[in-house]
Amino acid sequence: MEGNMFCYQCQEAAKGTGCVLKGVCGKKDTTARYMDLLLFVVRGVSVAADALRTKGREVEADTNGFVTDALFSTITNANFDDESILARVRKGLELRDRLKARAADAGIVLPEVDELTWNGGEADYLAKSASVGVLREPNEDLRSLKELLMYGLKGMAAYHEHAMRLGFADEAIHAFMQSALARITVKAMGADELVALVLEAGQHGVQVMALLDQANTTRYGHPELTKVNIGVGKNPGILISGHDLHDLEDLLRQTEGTGVDVYTHSEMLPGHYYPAFKQYKHFVGNYGNAWWKQREEFTAFNGPIVFTTNCIVPPLENATYKDRMFTANSTGYPGCKHIATDAEGHKDFSEVIALAKQCQPPVELEQGEIVGGFAHNQVMQLADKVVEAVKNGAIRKFVVMAGCDGRMKSRDYYADFAQALPKDTVILTAGCAKYRYNKLPLGDIQGIPRVLDAGQCNDSYSLAVIALKLKEVFQLNDINELPIVYNIAWYEQKAVIVLLALLSLGVKHIHLGPTLPAFLSPNVAKVLVEQFGIGGITTPEADMQLFGI
Repeated sequence: MEGNMFCYQCQEAAKGTGCVLKGVCGKKDTTARYMDLLLFVVRGVSVAADALRTKGREVEADTNGFVTDALFSTITNANFDDESILARVRKGLELRDRLKARAADAGIVLPEVDELTWNGGEADYLAKSASVGVLREPNEDLRSLKELLMYGLKGMAAYHEHAMRLGFADEAIHAFMQSALARITVKAMGADELVALVLEAGQHGVQVMALLDQANTTRYGHPELTKVNIGVGKNPGILISGHDLHDLEDLLRQTEGTGVDVYTHSEMLPGHYYPAFKQYKHFVGNYGNAWWKQREEFTAFNGPIVFTTNCIVPPLENATYKDRMFTANSTGYPGCKHIATDAEGHKDFSEVIALAKQCQPPVELEQGEIVGGFAHNQVMQLADKVVEAVKNGAIRKFVVMAGCDGRMKSRDYYADFAQALPKDTVILTAGCAKYRYNKLPLGDIQGIPRVLDAGQCNDSYSLAVIALKLKEVFQLNDINELPIVYNIAWYEQKAVIVLLALLSLGVKHIHLGPTLPAFLSPNVAKVLVEQFGIGGITTPEADMQLFGI
């Protein structure tokens, strides 16, 4: 494991063990080390904040915001800008020292931690960067559990930040995140304690996804059955990627009447499902596919691209679109313009719009429509039809194929699996994994589409709500008695919190692919298999037989 860095947080970890020279994602070794520094600083901030909170003192919003943003900015494919990460390190050190001073003034004794955590400065951190990364925990199993928790917290932070942008914040979620970080920093926790903490994170994962669902639907209405255009118009366009609906709202308002059209990309596709956005006639459609195809698709788009969150694929040196890339929020890329958020929580997209007006319209990649909008409220409106189809045998199985897409050739499995499913099965999906099959002609069952897309990865919450409702309707004692199979593709850390959330709800026999996480040690993987029935994938034919499909 010797090298310039060590990172194994995503599904593409080199050789299935970890990236040591540079990230498969495109992350430089310096960026990886600076992210390690940032996460180490976040731990120190969290220890101090947790100590204050435990003694009944309020923790300020800027501390909560810093921890959330710092975790989010280290998610795979979110931020590649070294200076952006180091700026966060400096801010964290200032917060740490301010929190320490508050504690001292209040007579609060802070927990004992190592000297670097409490008193180190930027130079100290940079000099000791190798000692603050993932491998500082020598025990493989404890390291595995701590990183499983850390990645769950990163996913939780991502979803909470989206809710916060819409005015929905939960102090209990901030408190848990900082408490969890403090506990693994201060206390020598055993494996059993860490497993319990990981499952506690899953419970808070359910809460944060419910909060984001409330934020999105309160602001924009409940997603509804929608046909989304995948062709192009004749006007110049702006392509908005990522997950942040607040940024989508700002962009649509500012482009109205300008002659510039707006298109969604990848995980922003579900923006079309919300009633509030349907008033914008220049909201033309969805362009392209999942995040990993962006190099060729962004070249063809011709106009500006706005990244509101991950997933960024570093452009090639000769890429014609790099000068058209803009980042926002927790994202960053060297040489790309970063759009700041103002004091009111909004962004000024005037520079993006001006550039778009100078660009040619997008090159058409395809024509037609894709259907989505099957979040829990819409599915509940179809409940009678769904229940009747199950009772009369027209629907024999539901297959949850939510999660992430990615570059590996082995992910062709999911398209093959979807196509091979019997005609009496329905796919429940959310996240960009759907791009493997949401354009296939899979048909419907008694008017119910065989692919029910709930939305973004965070909308996996809807799939849990649907499952719990079906359990109630069929008067079952256990959610695992439902005719539901879980065959989930994963890539990054938001998928981790979704997995932990499902485990906390008691869901068992979840299969993950295309590979199991590299951060699961053999012993930790064994625990997940024995306690929860976690499994991998093989071939579509063998897995369908295993699932009883």
